[in-house]
Amino acid sequence: MPTMQAFYSDQFVLPLPLGHRFPMAKYAMLRDAVAEQLPAIQLLQAPRVSDIELMRVHTPAYVKAIADGSVAVAVMREIGFPWSEAMAERARRSVGATVAAARSALRRGISASLAGGTHHAYADKGGGFCVFNDVAVAARVLQAQRLREGGSLRVAVIDLDVHQGNGTARIFQGDDSVFTLSLHGQKNFPFRKEVGDIDVGLPDGCGDADYLNALDHALVDLDQRCSPGLVFFLAGADPFEGDRLGRLKLSPLGMQMRDQRVFDWCLARNTPVVVLMAGGYGVRIEETVAIQVETFRLAWAFSKKWADVSACVAAPLRNWSNG
Repeated sequence: MPTMQAFYSDQFVLPLPLGHRFPMAKYAMLRDAVAEQLPAIQLLQAPRVSDIELMRVHTPAYVKAIADGSVAVAVMREIGFPWSEAMAERARRSVGATVAAARSALRRGISASLAGGTHHAYADKGGGFCVFNDVAVAARVLQAQRLREGGSLRVAVIDLDVHQGNGTARIFQGDDSVFTLSLHGQKNFPFRKEVGDIDVGLPDGCGDADYLNALDHALVDLDQRCSPGLVFFLAGADPFEGDRLGRLKLSPLGMQMRDQRVFDWCLARNTPVVVLMAGGYGVRIEETVAIQVETFRLAWAFSKKWADVSACVAAPLRNWSNG
């Protein structure tokens, strides 16, 4: 059975106006590329998240408004999509993919959503192409599940999308059970930042060396302040130098080194990780997809290392139990 599972919802396509800047096509392109280049990764259709699960984070009024189309025009304008039944269903499936990936990661060490990372959504509104906050909902669903089992689950969000995860930071402000780390363009959207646990604002034009140095320091800080039982990694492709909206200058190699640092940090601490694709708006969409495929390639390598470590840990236990 494959070690790593990844969940997709690209069959739910938004009816967007001609010329809309949201790269809807990249999701199906990414799924096709992963299927072709990394066939050992098991691709699964995203389940539909329930109202009860959504309302662990979002207000009942907002969940209802998105479901029935009564959401205010100003809210939809902030989200950036026109409302439709397809939009509402896609938003639910995107959250469902992250919830399913989180459950899978706790069993297998790593899992992924081929979308997700909708970090601009607040409890009572969306924004920046984000309807619901998938990471926040998944964190709350898994924490509730662990509580029912008599335990607890501390979560860390490592958000390396080029835009600050303002909605996520606001939702978890003052909550010691979820730790938020964000590296982002200081002058990029959102222009009014929220206060997270670790916020590192980077200047326009920041390249590989300065970015990786900032990430190294942030991970040291995270290590000193949090010991999570689960990590959500928003592996946005938009810090890439070829991104239309990113304004940073990471090379393809720099992007790979960024991802490897996060995976190494998690593996060294035996911490399961959920990988979310978050943003990516390449001048050439093929370049965005190529960046994201490399993230999956490194994630697959992580899954094999996790399996090796798990086998080494389990073997002495089996020998001990056999007397």
